[in-house]
Amino acid sequence: MFHIGHLNILEQAKTQCEYLTVGVTTDDLCYERKKKKPIINQEDRIRIVKAIRYVDDAIFQKNMDKLEVVKRYDIDVVFVGSDWKGTEVWNDYEKQFKQCGCDVVYIDHTDGISSTILRNQLNKKGW
Repeated sequence: MFHIGHLNILEQAKTQCEYLTVGVTTDDLCYERKKKKPIINQEDRIRIVKAIRYVDDAIFQKNMDKLEVVKRYDIDVVFVGSDWKGTEVWNDYEKQFKQCGCDVVYIDHTDGISSTILRNQLNKKGW
């Protein structure tokens, strides 16, 4: 679920690159990873992301093979929230990306907001 934390990451990423391509998780991948159906379908999500002024392009993320995407699109920087910094998964990505000449830049996480927090608030309100 798109929220201000996502917008903050996109805004900060755009200040550090010339062309920003954003990966939008497909409905199938979302369900596979989180066992939850997205509230907003993938077609609407990608339209929303493409309409954001900081975004130059958006592509569907169909699987978790981020290295394949880095290679396919010749990406030289991947931006991700700082809440992932130091995790085993992203330490591995950093090593893999480095071999392709791609850096990882961690952007400060927006405290107090997450899709989980929003979903819980909606559930409490019966929405």
